[in-house]
Amino acid sequence: MRFFHLSDLHIGLKLKNRDLKEDQEYILREITDIARERKPDAVVIAGDIYDRAVPSAEAVGVFDAFLTGLREAVPGAEILVISGNHDSPQRVNCFRSLLSGEHVHMIGLPPMKKGENVEKVTLHDEFGPIHFYLLPFVKPSMVKDITGTDENGNNLSYDAAFRKLLAAVPIDPSERNILVSHQFFVPAGKSADEVERSDSEIRTVGNIDQIGADVLAPFDYAALGHIHKPMKVGSEFLRYCGTPICCSVDEEGQQKGIIEVELGKKDLTGTAGILTDEERSKYVKTAVLPLHPLHEVKTLTGTLAEVTKEPSDDYVTVLLTDEADLDIVDMQDRLRLCFPNLLEIRRQQRFRTGLRRYRGNEKAKDPMELITDFLGGEGLDEEDRKLLADVLNTAGSEQESLTDEGGHS
Repeated sequence: MRFFHLSDLHIGLKLKNRDLKEDQEYILREITDIARERKPDAVVIAGDIYDRAVPSAEAVGVFDAFLTGLREAVPGAEILVISGNHDSPQRVNCFRSLLSGEHVHMIGLPPMKKGENVEKVTLHDEFGPIHFYLLPFVKPSMVKDITGTDENGNNLSYDAAFRKLLAAVPIDPSERNILVSHQFFVPAGKSADEVERSDSEIRTVGNIDQIGADVLAPFDYAALGHIHKPMKVGSEFLRYCGTPICCSVDEEGQQKGIIEVELGKKDLTGTAGILTDEERSKYVKTAVLPLHPLHEVKTLTGTLAEVTKEPSDDYVTVLLTDEADLDIVDMQDRLRLCFPNLLEIRRQQRFRTGLRRYRGNEKAKDPMELITDFLGGEGLDEEDRKLLADVLNTAGSEQESLTDEGGHS
């Protein structure tokens, strides 16, 4: 059996206020064309279909056209979709039972009541069953009726809640099991701060949403969504496929693609316990099918005269190094003429007091760092920091909700 692993379509996203509808339609058509050529038995979309919980009618139309195109390109394929943290779980879950009869499995809500379990879709090939466990984005508060709370009645951590949820799944290790999940998994031996994140991702203060990737070990392959850069989570078979196009300027240069997964016969002869990557590689094969965007995302550095020698319709950030003052109106006009999809203009400044240069790409401090510095970080104990992180995350969630309801930030 062969299936495609996609995620983080973020339909409706704007890049520095540039509408990406044309770019998204283009890349989704390319995915459809590749599916028509490769004929996968299933297509998995691991969350964040849309960029906001209340998508525009236009964004819904783009996704509808994509699903229609996929169904025409590979009429026999199963389409498996879960919601991500940007999606409305209830909207994705709508018509769930009806669509499953058409081989389209749209799973928006995780199990939330006792007796419910992670949605399972079982497909078959000549070697037997293949179980896809479809687990949408989960917050501890959503599943506390199943996972319980701590000794003080508080919600469990993301890590503890997720582990309890998966522990209830009756996985048969002799068969092939695939997890589809949209969470922030951290490889063993790494801290959350070591995982490279994109500016377009929503992050929690203090990385309270992190989950240890070792929880994925019982699965033969984990099709993950949430991280925008293609990456492995400590294993060839635990993977984020990343976004199909760049969603922020800092994704410049990333090779986007579809992960194609091919499953063969699982033979446990001579194995014991959790399988190693070497053992999995005998029956699980992965390959990246590259995608080619309509427009690249680029940063051009140089003087005004230098950068205007390379006109382009790509999405361009220009970092000017001119020492002399420039005519602002003329500079903007010349740059916009050369780069119709210009994202922003930055100036590189030399300070007279030293040789330090500001290149416009230093990372700003996050809210936790700023407030901690303001309050005098050394005087805050662990309990103070935990309380502060909780307040900031709650405020961020409320702001995200207001943004979604209002349609803008």
